Amino acid sequence: MSGFSPEKLADENVQRICELAKAEVEKTTSKSYEEFTAVKYKEQSGAGQTFIIKVRVDNWIHLSVYKNSSGKIILNGVQQDKNKPDLIEPF
Repeated sequence: MSGFSPEKLADENVQRICELAKAEVEKTTSKSYEEFTAVKYKEQSGAGQTFIIKVRVDNWIHLSVYKNSSGKIILNGVQQDKNKPDLIEPF
């Protein structure tokens, strides 16, 4: 398995992944988000893809999301209370 990519600007594919994970993120954080915009991300490919995504909500959160080879999205974790300049790091 290779390491994570350099940080990239989020595209429509990453936004779609965020939208598919949103309900689980809201359940995990016990919050409801009006704004939920993917801004930047890193990815790692292997037997599927792992994404670490910086998301603009009422502040900032980071998501760890796994997309398996059949396209299923699995939320691995959420880091809350992040700031815009915080680096995207695997967790």
